[in-house]
Amino acid sequence: MDLSFVRFSSAFAIGRSQSATLIRSSIPFPSSIPRKLSSNLLSRVSFTLERDRESFDSAAFDADRLHLDAKARESMAEIADVESKADDSKAWKWIIRKRVWDLMEAENIAQNPRPVHHRIPNFVGAAFAAKRLGELEAFRAAACVKVNPDSPQKQVRFLTLSGGKKLLTPQPRLRTGFFSVLDPQNLASSRINEACTSAGAAKFGKPIGLDEKIKVDLVVIGSVAVDPTTGARLGKGEGFAELEYGMLRYMGAIDDSTLIVTTVHDRQLVEDIPVQKLLIHDVPVDIISTPTQVIYTNTSIPKPQGIYWDKLSPEKLGQIRILRELKRRIEQQTGLKLPSGPSEKLPPTAQRRR
Repeated sequence: MDLSFVRFSSAFAIGRSQSATLIRSSIPFPSSIPRKLSSNLLSRVSFTLERDRESFDSAAFDADRLHLDAKARESMAEIADVESKADDSKAWKWIIRKRVWDLMEAENIAQNPRPVHHRIPNFVGAAFAAKRLGELEAFRAAACVKVNPDSPQKQVRFLTLSGGKKLLTPQPRLRTGFFSVLDPQNLASSRINEACTSAGAAKFGKPIGLDEKIKVDLVVIGSVAVDPTTGARLGKGEGFAELEYGMLRYMGAIDDSTLIVTTVHDRQLVEDIPVQKLLIHDVPVDIISTPTQVIYTNTSIPKPQGIYWDKLSPEKLGQIRILRELKRRIEQQTGLKLPSGPSEKLPPTAQRRR
């Protein structure tokens, strides 16, 4: 193996040319197949997909999601209570998060779902923040945008699809898989609003694997707090934005030049995130869009280069199938055993019933 493709630091990346092929079903259409037969086969495939969509139980999906999210937030509240009182590297993050969550509720700038604690908080003016983001040249020029699945970024997902762009969105907490791609060319305009929900993404999206050849032109992530002077960002504390970013780096879908944007309320802007205490996998932002302004942070914080396996607990790895697949693949390709991070208590991340 050409070791120039392998990063032996905490992050571990392998060039796409070295990646093992992920076996997935496909329908071949060689030139020898008569055009009429190919057309008939495509029609049957389209009918099957539409039938599956019509039978998709969105209400059951959402009920399951809300149940699991409630359990996860309850567990995260317990973790936050312990870690915020401990003398460790995570305490200061919880102090800032709680201050922002409390402020948003006290000033009534929070939007449903409420309370916003232990969530990427929805906020008054989220649509205006999305509109400003949609006016950015980086957004207008993008053909494919990765957007987090949280409530305050729903309008960003709508602008992406209604603007004729492909939308890449992760399954919430990566429970049922990895990412789904939604192509507006395959969506009726009347379906776009539904496709911007978690259930709609599962219903209309095409699941992709680690071998998918995809280029993401812009990354949009949610935040609890963000520092406009440095680009330092805090999420809700579960680390999924970092894992999603690291896996996209592994796939070659993004690189250091890919801009990272967040939409937040102006009251989520803080100036006390200590850059020197950020961890190597923390994702900074290049642009902040609020209901009233767009801020270019000119961040100098390095972007993560992949998955940092020595920061990833066995419990987190055990919850996320796609991470186990990635680790197994890298270990097979290199003949090396990847490091593991310390154990931790995690919120429940059960498999959904489909």
